[in-house]
Amino acid sequence: MSYQNILVPVDGSDISFSAIKHAASIAKAFGSKLTAISVVADDPFAAADFYYSPDMLKEYIQEAIKNAEEALSKARQLAEQQGAQIETQVVRNSVSAETFIKTAESLNTDLIVMGSHGRKGFQKFLLGSFAQDVLGQTQLPVLIIKQ
Repeated sequence: MSYQNILVPVDGSDISFSAIKHAASIAKAFGSKLTAISVVADDPFAAADFYYSPDMLKEYIQEAIKNAEEALSKARQLAEQQGAQIETQVVRNSVSAETFIKTAESLNTDLIVMGSHGRKGFQKFLLGSFAQDVLGQTQLPVLIIKQ
């Protein structure tokens, strides 16, 4: 099977950059299109129990987009070092598996490559597992990178 459209979520962590390296290697081998995305929450305070100002939200979004663009810039450098072409995109929506999967479908993705932090026990219960959520909600092939 040949993969034509590979998608990688990037959150600025080492494991997401490791996923970029793996995806770039696959993209180069198959001549695939490689896309990295970083999701930024439109309103991270939606469930907060406190009042916040529009300025506070504006500052958060500006900083979050800046951080996402920096992570995607690093992802671009890593992919290009491997000889792969890559497109990057900041997606403004809720940070969730659903957002990621909808983006994957809209980009006609046929392989998802993503890192997993490998949290266990109570930490996994508290923090959840984005990779596990994606695996459980998509029919697309998913390659999980653990280091």
